[in-house]
Amino acid sequence: MIGVMLFVVFNEKFTEWSLFFITVLFLFLTWYSAYFDKVTDCGCFGDAVQLTPWETFYKNIILIALVIFLIIRVYDIQPVISEKFVKRISVLALLVFIFITYHVLKHLPLIDFRAYAIGKNIPEGMIYPEGAAKAVYEDTWVYNVNGKDQVFTTEEKPWDIDGATFVDRKTRLVEKGYELPIHDFTMETDGEDITDKLMKKERLMLIVSYNLQKSNEKGWLNIKEVSDKAMQNGFTVYCFSASTNEDYLKIKNKYNLDFELLFCDETTLKTIVRSNPGIVTLNKGTITGKWNWIDVDDITFNGEN
Repeated sequence: MIGVMLFVVFNEKFTEWSLFFITVLFLFLTWYSAYFDKVTDCGCFGDAVQLTPWETFYKNIILIALVIFLIIRVYDIQPVISEKFVKRISVLALLVFIFITYHVLKHLPLIDFRAYAIGKNIPEGMIYPEGAAKAVYEDTWVYNVNGKDQVFTTEEKPWDIDGATFVDRKTRLVEKGYELPIHDFTMETDGEDITDKLMKKERLMLIVSYNLQKSNEKGWLNIKEVSDKAMQNGFTVYCFSASTNEDYLKIKNKYNLDFELLFCDETTLKTIVRSNPGIVTLNKGTITGKWNWIDVDDITFNGEN
């Protein structure tokens, strides 16, 4: 919102000083995060633009310099349109931002930058491409030699020193390698991993609920309706959750659900779909559709809702 106000020159002194204080705040937070290694992924731009903590800090240094320049030259900044239109544009932008925020919370994000977006193939996302860079690690060893702890590199082979006893080993990441877009993705039932089997199915529907106890109770009425239609149209349906089988049985019996439970990591499930519960359809591992439980009327089978 402040960016729009700055662009159309709405109340320039208020806008620029507001931008200054916000930038200073985040300059400190990003420095603290990077220096003390508190947050490894700041998430400023989500998955659209991924920055390291230090890259985010340097970005804020550039921004604060630009903001200070604007404050110094504040009297030289003049709007190119009338004050009436400046106010109208600012109010309209505020309403648009409020609507977008409401819409993505009520439904799903307008744009999905994650590895589980519609059209992405899950098995392909779990394969290292040929020639992918591997992570480089460095080990340091602590051995007690003649009653004194000493630090050695791997090349020094401290284990070959007569009388040396092992104390500790520390591993440091020197260079990051290629990171798989999809990891920690498994589909387990009764302790058996059936991921490969399910990734070959042409019609698979997953009812994703990272935590059944926190799921929206009203949503399961819609889930019952859409899952029954899906099975009638040849879909294999599973509940996909990190909760226990006991938790699922309570939901299953209460709403008379006709499908079983698959287990997966909770963070992975949150990444797949931002709805609890949410619906995901797949064709041979490729995601063909994602919906919030409130949007089940948008799901079609053979051209019919």
